[in-house]
Amino acid sequence: MINKLTVADAAWIATALLHREHPDREDFAVREIVRRAEREAEPERLREGVRHHVSYHAVAGKRPNPGGHCLLTETARGRRRLFRPGDPRHKDRVGKEVPHAEDVPAYGHLLDWYRREYAGDGGGDPIQALRGLGKAIWQDEDADAYVRRLREDWS
Repeated sequence: MINKLTVADAAWIATALLHREHPDREDFAVREIVRRAEREAEPERLREGVRHHVSYHAVAGKRPNPGGHCLLTETARGRRRLFRPGDPRHKDRVGKEVPHAEDVPAYGHLLDWYRREYAGDGGGDPIQALRGLGKAIWQDEDADAYVRRLREDWS
């Protein structure tokens, strides 16, 4: 099943599965992530590109070459965890941070878990978690009109 996904999505899925299976661990060795992807691919052989994505192509802090995904974060040399909003990223990396749900239908539960538990209120930078809060206040008007309306009764 995992071999039907892009190699970038397969790298994310394997890492997410490890986080779910070992919630007490912060990160994993590259070889552990690749082995988990291999188990998920059985009885087929895992596509070679997964190792490259875990090592380099999907790692947010590395210079993109060629892709720009931010799926994983390097915590130490040879160690990775899932990327969280607010994690450092190379300035030229602007790609996806999680797989698109329509691309990984069999793993939708991992996307739900990631958003609700891993990257939600319990994980990541609490200031970054406030992003977008209150945007409904001026949903029907621009920010300048909103401020003018608030100041109408000022003397």
